[in-house]
Amino acid sequence: MKIDAKTIVGDIVKENYKVAPVLEKHKIDFCCGGNISLDEACSRASVDVGALIPKLEEVMQEEDFDARFIRSLELDQLADYIEKRHHAYVKEKIPFLKAKLEKLCSVHGEHHPELFKVEELFTESAQNLSMHLMKEELILFPQIRKLVKASKGESVDLSDLQGVESPIKVMLAEHDAEGDRFKTISELTNGYQTPDDGCNTYEVTMRTLQEFEEDLHRHIHLENNILFPEAIILEEKTGE
Repeated sequence: MKIDAKTIVGDIVKENYKVAPVLEKHKIDFCCGGNISLDEACSRASVDVGALIPKLEEVMQEEDFDARFIRSLELDQLADYIEKRHHAYVKEKIPFLKAKLEKLCSVHGEHHPELFKVEELFTESAQNLSMHLMKEELILFPQIRKLVKASKGESVDLSDLQGVESPIKVMLAEHDAEGDRFKTISELTNGYQTPDDGCNTYEVTMRTLQEFEEDLHRHIHLENNILFPEAIILEEKTGE
């Protein structure tokens, strides 16, 4: 893939996810804000696009088998993958992190009052993400699966199909909200750093929170940059 200033950020990451840490290091949002050119993204982040491109091209030389696998999936298969991999991860980690943050607040809250805000933000995120996943699993993803079947000529009842664009707009807005929420959590914890007086539980919680955010970024990338735009295109073709 040839990268230049006009290349869309999301397309770069779609080709090879190994560039994600490079973009994150330069404060460039590739998941929620991946639909703009590299030049515009660099301008927003005050980064020299000419200096960044060689760094991205160097990483792009490394083979990314996961990205290749994702690109090989049909949209219904990608929806299945997102559910089994990312939705399952979120559902598993939410109760773990809620319990750990509650414990940190009770033990370390007096000396680290920012933990109370972190707990509040994560609780909000847990509630919103749980509803978000449910809407995808019960409304949007089933519609995408129907579209794939219809595009293959299979007999599918599309009479109750409401259209994917409207729910996708809702999902995109919710992705933005979670991205902003975790940006604040990262800032409050100084990039998920464990303070000198932090215990092992503190370290495990910070590490898991960071992992949770990283997984959320990849989850959102798969939907914002691949699943959602391709679902809209598929619906347009199916309706022709």
